Amino acid sequence: MSKSGREEDVRSSSSQSMVEKTLEVAKASVFGERKEKEMKKETRLGISAKKDEDFPSWYSQVCRFGELIILSDTKGLYILEPSATKIWNTLRSYMDAELEKLGGVEEKKFPMLIKRDSLEKEKDHIEGFKPEVAWVTRAGEHDLPTPYALRPTSETIIYPYFKNRIRTHRDLPMKVNQWVNVVRWEVSDPIPLIRGREFDWQEGHSAFATKEEADEEVLEVLNIYSRVYEDLLSVPVIKGRKCDKEKFAGADYTTSVEAFIPTTGRGVQAATSHCLGQNFAKMFEIAFEDKEVKRDKKGKIIKPMVWQNSWGLSTRSIGVMAMTHGDEKGLVLPPKVARYQVVVVPVPFKGVDTKRISLECQAVKTALQGAGVRALVDERANYACGWKYADWEMKGVPLRIELGPRDLEKNQVRVVRRDTGVKMDVLRVDLVEKVKDLLEVIQRDLYDVAKRKLQECIQKVETWDEFKEALRLKKLVLAPWCDEVEVENDVKENTKGENEAGAKTLCTPFEQPELREDTLCFASGKPAKKWTYWGRSY
Repeated sequence: MSKSGREEDVRSSSSQSMVEKTLEVAKASVFGERKEKEMKKETRLGISAKKDEDFPSWYSQVCRFGELIILSDTKGLYILEPSATKIWNTLRSYMDAELEKLGGVEEKKFPMLIKRDSLEKEKDHIEGFKPEVAWVTRAGEHDLPTPYALRPTSETIIYPYFKNRIRTHRDLPMKVNQWVNVVRWEVSDPIPLIRGREFDWQEGHSAFATKEEADEEVLEVLNIYSRVYEDLLSVPVIKGRKCDKEKFAGADYTTSVEAFIPTTGRGVQAATSHCLGQNFAKMFEIAFEDKEVKRDKKGKIIKPMVWQNSWGLSTRSIGVMAMTHGDEKGLVLPPKVARYQVVVVPVPFKGVDTKRISLECQAVKTALQGAGVRALVDERANYACGWKYADWEMKGVPLRIELGPRDLEKNQVRVVRRDTGVKMDVLRVDLVEKVKDLLEVIQRDLYDVAKRKLQECIQKVETWDEFKEALRLKKLVLAPWCDEVEVENDVKENTKGENEAGAKTLCTPFEQPELREDTLCFASGKPAKKWTYWGRSY
């Protein structure tokens, strides 16, 4: 057999078969929560679970073997690996630029410890977080005179600051944003990068003189979140308004972008933007002297309360991306957020000048990096090519470039797409432009495929029987609703499974289908007031 023939054999061997022949396949538990002694028996070598057969185990393996996270020794707490950190930093840079366009947003960082009396000042607000609050009660050998809560959210830290800073209409609007971590300890069933006891997030708070200004910003920020998901993560989302039961505690109303995972038939609240009205302003006494001064009968200046918003995006976004694009081989990363967009793999053979192949691979990497492409060369000599292919597929790198003796002869490389597996031979002279074009195509194709799958999952119903059948088929259900909490509670109770939570409202989309006068609520038979998305959720 010729050298070029042996080289072709290596390339044509499937990555999965190489893994099966040379490696012990890892066994993972549901969402990655395992005892340490069990973890030590595990070998990190391949995705053994099927996405459509055992999604929890598949997702756990994708997160860990794709090098997004490492489990810590405390349940529900995860170590973010460089791939996840790169994604989060990319989202942060994008958000910072968008908030700069929004205007007037100052980045700050507030303390993470909150005095108990401060946290409980707004009782209605904290009631929703009460079960999740973690308390610090000791310092060294001494009990603290007052317990401190680890930040579950920052309203009760930031709004006293607003009160002290805002005096007149000239101080408005006031907008602050911080990139911090929060702790919510109640979580009994953690899911990596979806639902954990500690996570990173971006948290914005703003105050305005008028309701109209606040309402405008709510949607402006929501549109930014939509672009983060669709432009960076290639994940389609639905923009809408949460029902009263699902809105943020203490808010007038909550808007959100909702993602949907077709494989599981579950929705994910991807990001939220809340209009808080004047509820927190009244509690924290955030008032200002208006441009047109008004006085009461005693001549005292009447100070109106500010109108407030809050808005946030978390590392949950990374989990949604992994769930949406991942496949049987592992993680699939959109090029815009990938730590490495291209991996170059040398394909050496006996009797061939391997040093020259290595130098040419480095030259390819240098050319790509010079064009702004994030690339690296896999120089690991103790692994076969097939193993390397499977390893980088598992990590989700968008493009793989292979370079061997035959390629040297023809002055070309082989390029392989991670998302489709399509292979192509590209002349070296055309490589940089071809790679840049392919990265754009992959970014767009990932979104288009995910969008098509989402649209295929949406089912419009008008009766209870249609609703139950759509839910059984793991659909995202769009149904007419009378907008009554009691009806939503009944739906949730009547759709509970043996080991499955009932369905609930996800959001009422801004883009509403026509609502006829005779359209009735699918669950109660009362006149419908709106079309709302329903489903099970994370």
